[in-house]
Amino acid sequence: MDMKKMMKQAQKMQRDAAAAQEEIASMEFTASAGGGMVEATVTGDGSLKSVKIDPDAVDPEDVEMLEDTVVAAVNEALREASETSNARMSSIMGGMNLPF
Repeated sequence: MDMKKMMKQAQKMQRDAAAAQEEIASMEFTASAGGGMVEATVTGDGSLKSVKIDPDAVDPEDVEMLEDTVVAAVNEALREASETSNARMSSIMGGMNLPF
């Protein structure tokens, strides 16, 4: 393979990766915890967009359980965002183990 062709492929890969990163950053990922009592939505860039809490989940005697449920929902949404991002970038990079 000649060097000029390799450089063109690398530039295309770089453009595709940048476009994918922008697309992923604008995507939203929602996960729930506590049997659906808490729902968290994050964006692909890792920002927490919203948290919805079912009023029945609010027990003044057990705030710690509600806090744990919120954390679980947010972490699950972030995990989904990360997995989607990693899968998309891996497909663009053609299996090359490059950090992104």
